[in-house]
Amino acid sequence: MKRDRRDKTISLEELLALRQSWSVEGLVVVWTNGCFDLLHVGHIDLLDSASNFGDRLIVGLNSDESVKSLKGPGRPIVSAEERAALLSALEVVDFVLVYNDLLPIQSIESLRPDVCCKGADYSPPYGQPCPEANVVASYGGRMQYIELTAHWSTTAILARLPK
Repeated sequence: MKRDRRDKTISLEELLALRQSWSVEGLVVVWTNGCFDLLHVGHIDLLDSASNFGDRLIVGLNSDESVKSLKGPGRPIVSAEERAALLSALEVVDFVLVYNDLLPIQSIESLRPDVCCKGADYSPPYGQPCPEANVVASYGGRMQYIELTAHWSTTAILARLPK
């Protein structure tokens, strides 16, 4: 039977129930997050790399409201429902959790992933501040910083479009 790609979008409550069973099974849970507006090669590389650090890859996805707050008016280009469907269609993604906060701190505190992946632009000591790192450290999880694919970002793609 063919699985509907959208069934990878999950509530936090459902995800926490699964997390308990994965812990019992000894599975390593990996988390990464972002806006994923205009899915591109850099996103695919990040997700593929993140999936190699464990057994289950959970992708936190900023809601439309949080993307607008983070990126400004006119964003997101693609709705959260459509972005979640695109992410769900990727084999490396196990589940997608849409969250409303600007940062996924509450989701990470609740889920307690074993590994939290961010792009190397957040890597200490010279990267952008990574508030998630303190939360992950507080419960004994591990941060993993993933090399970025050069020249790929939604902002850069939008800048190349004719005005």
